[in-house]
Amino acid sequence: MKRLTTFIATGAYSGYFPIFAGTFGTIPAWALAWFLFKNPYAMAAAAILTSAISVWSAGLAEAVLGHDSKKIVIDEWAGMFITLLFLPPRLDVFIAGFVFFRFYDVIKPYPADRCERFPGGWGVTFDDVFAAVYVNLTCRIGVAALRHLHWFGF
Repeated sequence: MKRLTTFIATGAYSGYFPIFAGTFGTIPAWALAWFLFKNPYAMAAAAILTSAISVWSAGLAEAVLGHDSKKIVIDEWAGMFITLLFLPPRLDVFIAGFVFFRFYDVIKPYPADRCERFPGGWGVTFDDVFAAVYVNLTCRIGVAALRHLHWFGF
């Protein structure tokens, strides 16, 4: 059970990348999201399921890997799916979502920074959930502005 939990919490071991584990751990979810991006219901299901799995597996993996270990990246997976939820399925939006998610996940704007204080997997997961909601809103504002200006084919 410990191996399975570690495998899941580390995003199929993508969190073991020696540098920028969070960024490299997000890439597999981002690639998977490309296939879900055009189906908002599949993306919503992935966001909900991955968030629940993240709370569970991150909480258990902390006992093995340490408190909020950088190797635990399943929370980034949940965040990536939430980031792209119900956005226009375009490559530029897809790329912007990734870049902004990594930025917001690093700076942790309020209240994302407070969520880290939650116990166990809740704290590991919910700072990324809040960051993802911010990114989703940022992308929505950007898309609306570009549509208003008639830029980039929006």
